[in-house]
Amino acid sequence: MDMLTGDRIAAAGLADWRKLGQGVHARYLVDGFSTAARFVVAVGEAGDALGHHPRVSIGTGHVDLEAVSDDAIYRDDDGTEYVVEWVTQQDVDLARRITEIAAELGLVADPASVSEIELGLDTARSATVAPVWAALLTGDASSQGRGTPSDEIRDATGRVPNLWFGDGDDREASRQRFHLEVYVAPDVAEQRIAAALAAGGTVVDDREAPGLTVIADQDGNEGVVCVDVSAAPPVE
Repeated sequence: MDMLTGDRIAAAGLADWRKLGQGVHARYLVDGFSTAARFVVAVGEAGDALGHHPRVSIGTGHVDLEAVSDDAIYRDDDGTEYVVEWVTQQDVDLARRITEIAAELGLVADPASVSEIELGLDTARSATVAPVWAALLTGDASSQGRGTPSDEIRDATGRVPNLWFGDGDDREASRQRFHLEVYVAPDVAEQRIAAALAAGGTVVDDREAPGLTVIADQDGNEGVVCVDVSAAPPVE
């Protein structure tokens, strides 16, 4: 099934969901574990009916879900097809059904609170170093390039954050190479950046804002606030 572009995801009108990284994410507030369990059972039954299931985690007072397909089709400019991990129409259909289930159970969505962490490593030799990180992070060589046409490391079980490789210069041995990518909903990006600045951080690169804003701490260590603006819900 073809991957969906950001504008098509936005046009789907998934009010409870936000696009972060590869998938669409939602958080629903619950008043206890038993309520969360009933919700997850209902979601599981809906997934059985649709033939597609979300990733689910239960926390104190909330249930987090991600809808993403591990067999989406991406075509590059030459028409070459790749099987990637991304949002497809089946994820949109699943997200809509989950929203209906939550409403039936009287659950309230908290879309602004969703987030996802990825690791970034700047290197000029991703193909060379990726096998080492695949082994260290997942113990599975097939996690290199899983769900992506690049060397990115993605654990099929979701135990560890994705590790992607950015362009690096081997001559810059002293600069920071690892950094965190913090994906947040468009609703809260400004507040997240403001909070980091109030805590003593500084903006060191906002040329690609609001999609990417690089923040440094007082020691110069950098992290990136990321927003998928292509799939952002329309402003009302």
